[in-house]
Amino acid sequence: MTTGTRTAARRTAARRTACAAALLLALTAVPTSAVAVTADPVHVEGRLPSGATYAMDVPAGWNGTVLLFSHGYNPGPANPAQNAPAEATKSLLLKQGYALIGSSYATTGWAVTDAVPDQLATLAAFTGRFGAASRTIAWGQSYGGLVTTAIAERHPERIDGSISLCGLVHGGVANWNNTLDPVFALKTLLAPGATIPLVNLPDQKTAADAANTLTAAVDSAQSTPAGRARIALAAALHNIPGWNDPAQPKPAPTDWDAQQANQYTAVKGMVKFPAFSWRQEAETRAGGNMSWNTGVDYARLLGRSAVREEVTALYKKAGLSLKADLTALHRAPRIGADPSAVRWMSATSSFTGKLSKPQLSVHTTGDALVPVQTESALKRAVTAAGRTSLLRQAYVENAGHCTFSPAEQVATVHTLEDRLTAGRWVGTDPGSLNSRAAAADPTTPARYAAYRPAPYPRPYDLAHPADGR
Repeated sequence: MTTGTRTAARRTAARRTACAAALLLALTAVPTSAVAVTADPVHVEGRLPSGATYAMDVPAGWNGTVLLFSHGYNPGPANPAQNAPAEATKSLLLKQGYALIGSSYATTGWAVTDAVPDQLATLAAFTGRFGAASRTIAWGQSYGGLVTTAIAERHPERIDGSISLCGLVHGGVANWNNTLDPVFALKTLLAPGATIPLVNLPDQKTAADAANTLTAAVDSAQSTPAGRARIALAAALHNIPGWNDPAQPKPAPTDWDAQQANQYTAVKGMVKFPAFSWRQEAETRAGGNMSWNTGVDYARLLGRSAVREEVTALYKKAGLSLKADLTALHRAPRIGADPSAVRWMSATSSFTGKLSKPQLSVHTTGDALVPVQTESALKRAVTAAGRTSLLRQAYVENAGHCTFSPAEQVATVHTLEDRLTAGRWVGTDPGSLNSRAAAADPTTPARYAAYRPAPYPRPYDLAHPADGR
């Protein structure tokens, strides 16, 4: 990426942030009134000066609580506003009296510098029209969990509490480092002679070509025992579980072949989108490559992986030396980051752990895109900041990314509201969460379960100054 391109990207981001900040100041100057209880349901759509659209739904007999929803990663080009994670969940919450609001964000992709001000501007627009809410809860799903956590840390005065659903709560730097690790292993072990750029992707065509070349190598490798073992190793570096799609039958605990077949599908999905196409867009915003693997001990990372036992078994079955492959990774030329890009990603998309309002973070156990181990990274930061009393984490036993039922989603809202009312956490154990879910919607599953995620392989947060050295 050229210096001129980087400078232009940063100037564009600065203009977007300034525009959104000016809008926010204008909207917050609007006099507010008491909570407006409407006689009929009200649906409002509009556009912010930033270009973002918003959607608001206020039910008849509004209960005074507004839920500010931050949607997940959207590669575009369509960019609709969203104010709830799913239509069924939206219907349940409106029936219970909650007001629902959310914006589209002015741009698609890794849009945190647009998303946070656009979400706050949407909240200000809602207050100007309907009056100040008695309680404001920020919540978000997937990438929206990162946006929500950014709001919770940087603008706690605007909300009473927050909920992250399957969120990127490990932050941006950790996310891109952990996306680099598996593709570095795939290229090194499956396509050592191929020209496949893993970082500094100048455009989407380059990204697509690289993804296609590496995907072809993965497809070819899947046909041999040695190739399957190496794909499993790459999956382990990202903590991709052996059951990661609810459409897949759940493999037995030691059915390594079935687990690897499931991982193979997820690895291809990761290569197709996050590792190249989405990275290229994020690099454009950051002004360069924001991830590295210099100094990384891949044997150590494998030892911390939740699926390391499967890797060992498949290597043994293939008659392949795991030690030799780890040595190959150790000796392969490493990738360094652009320090200015790391600073941008750290400043915009990493966390201090300094919560000042309660946060409930919930994850499915079988998530391949945003592995459940991200919750360990969040807890690490919050613990270092001395704020563990404000954080609770819960786990839904299901495969897939954000595959929560409406009942499970509504239960998170009720659990956080109970915390805000009581001034302490009440009933965050799986049994209590399942009871709330069943009461909210007995027609959809309640699958909260006791679970403890493995450590996140390469955490990075602002509470640990040594991270990344």
